[in-house]
Amino acid sequence: MSSLSKKQSLEPDKDSKVSHDHVQLNTSDAPEEAPHYQGATVSLQHNVNAILQNPLAGIPQDQLMVDVRAFCNMAGLMAHLDVFERAALVAQEPESWDRVPDLSPEEKRSLTREVTHRWSLPGPLWLLVFVVSLGSAIQGWDNTGANGANLSFPQEFGIADNAWLVGFLNSAPTISGLVSAWLCDPVNNLIGRKKTIFVTGLFTVFPVLGQAFTHTWWELAICRLLLGVGIGCKITTIPIMTAECVPASIRGGLVMSFQLFVAFGIFIGFCSNMIFYGVGKLAWRFELAAAFVPAVPLCILIWWVPESPRWLLKKQRYSESFLSFCRLRHTPLQAARDLYSAHVQVELEKETVSASSYGKRFVELFTIPRVRRATLGAFIVMIGQQMCGINIMAFYSSTIFSEAGYSTKQALAASLGFGAVNTLFALPAVKTIDTFGRRSLLLFTFPNMAWCLFAAGATFTMSTDNAARVPLLAFFIYLFTAFYSPGMGPVPSVYASESFPLSHREMGMGWSIFVNNFFSTILSLTFPSMLKTMGPTGAICFYGGLNVLATVMVFLGLPETKQRTLEELDYVFAVPTSRHASYQCRTWLPWFIKRWIFWQRNAAIPPLYHFAEHASQGATVTRLAKD
Repeated sequence: MSSLSKKQSLEPDKDSKVSHDHVQLNTSDAPEEAPHYQGATVSLQHNVNAILQNPLAGIPQDQLMVDVRAFCNMAGLMAHLDVFERAALVAQEPESWDRVPDLSPEEKRSLTREVTHRWSLPGPLWLLVFVVSLGSAIQGWDNTGANGANLSFPQEFGIADNAWLVGFLNSAPTISGLVSAWLCDPVNNLIGRKKTIFVTGLFTVFPVLGQAFTHTWWELAICRLLLGVGIGCKITTIPIMTAECVPASIRGGLVMSFQLFVAFGIFIGFCSNMIFYGVGKLAWRFELAAAFVPAVPLCILIWWVPESPRWLLKKQRYSESFLSFCRLRHTPLQAARDLYSAHVQVELEKETVSASSYGKRFVELFTIPRVRRATLGAFIVMIGQQMCGINIMAFYSSTIFSEAGYSTKQALAASLGFGAVNTLFALPAVKTIDTFGRRSLLLFTFPNMAWCLFAAGATFTMSTDNAARVPLLAFFIYLFTAFYSPGMGPVPSVYASESFPLSHREMGMGWSIFVNNFFSTILSLTFPSMLKTMGPTGAICFYGGLNVLATVMVFLGLPETKQRTLEELDYVFAVPTSRHASYQCRTWLPWFIKRWIFWQRNAAIPPLYHFAEHASQGATVTRLAKD
């Protein structure tokens, strides 16, 4: 029986200290063989009791030292054996690390500050988050460049009356992104995260500049299709790399830098539109081409950041993975802890979710229960982002304001306000996404976005002579954006990047971006015709209804992932969807009604998830975990 499947006495007595000398004596006599991981006591496929488990918890410490020595011997890390032994003890009892002997004052200080100063991170990690997030600014800037260009390029190319063709040109990057998103898996597998971001960054430099020199609509279409090739694969890789490098306690806040930079790119794009508005007939060329700016520092600075240590681990390049973790953590102890914990969980995952071929990994997105639930969760957040209607505002806000009676300059100025609100209200999510939670943010913001759109659509029923008509429209669109930015804005990229196991992470993220781009393409293609056929009121209220539907989808099918390590999420997504939905309907909803409708302050709710523990007598017990 493997060490990970034992259920006898798994921890030392609470009142005793671990003897490090005794541990060293046992490990020195241990046979040099690789550890065998047969699986944890909690199923990774059908975790019906919603128990979360540390894969190292429950291993006798002498056996743990044997496993650590075998790992270091296999990985070529014997020179760091002492660090890995202490790191494994810390990983085994992360909340009781002060019981581990021989920790240096610097190590104790760093472990303490992980809790007390969560945002105190090494400089290379801050640089990594900043650099990779620059790639998402390109996406936001291009969206708003097209927003302003929509007011003039259709007239220059003689296609102003062809709503479908205008929609196609706007959606061209997402159309080609449908294909390039699926390249994430093979390209990342072949060249790694860093090089993938660099190569795709080149596609966001030259095609973007090329838009300024086009003479026909089909030349513009080619440039925008090439841009989409880079964007589709890049925005699939960026959240993955960030999620794999940052600590679990603030992973949401750091991975959401992706969306924060999208919002910032949208705002800068609107500023650029206002700057180039006075150029005249050439304005739309400058508005589209300006989006290349963030790609230049991205392609240069990406070579100064470390490769994703979990990608290196996946490739069994253990020494390089350890060096990468060392650059991204304050001490080698923290690096060794994260590397060994990830290695153990990967070995457990191989029993149920390992796959060798591209086609098999794709099929397993829908056939392996643990992966299928992650696929469902990613589908919900990605389609929800398009259902809420934000991309309609990003692409067509100037057109909507123009329909309401604004001049071109006034429409651009009003859209600039949309970009400013989008950026400003994204900032609180840096904290709330890891405290309030991904799921809770969506359940709060979706209903509020719905009524904002209903109200915005209603303003078009007011008389055009009413001076309050356009200001009210702007107010409700801004309010809609204020609810979107801290919720549906950052959550999809964060959620999709963290949900899938390491073996299927690129494939799963490719699926997620495909879903997002597919429905973004449909919306971009259909909205001009919808606006023409249904009128502004009908078109905007249609998306208000979709927000209501998205609320139901999130409530029934989306597990919470905040403050869980990427490895712990294996157990979260092992909980059957029916079990999760049943808990929400039969336990959480009645509690919510009692607590917040009838204001019963004594209303209590049992949590869905429990942490597995191992008592000193050998019995497996559980403790409650906050959902």
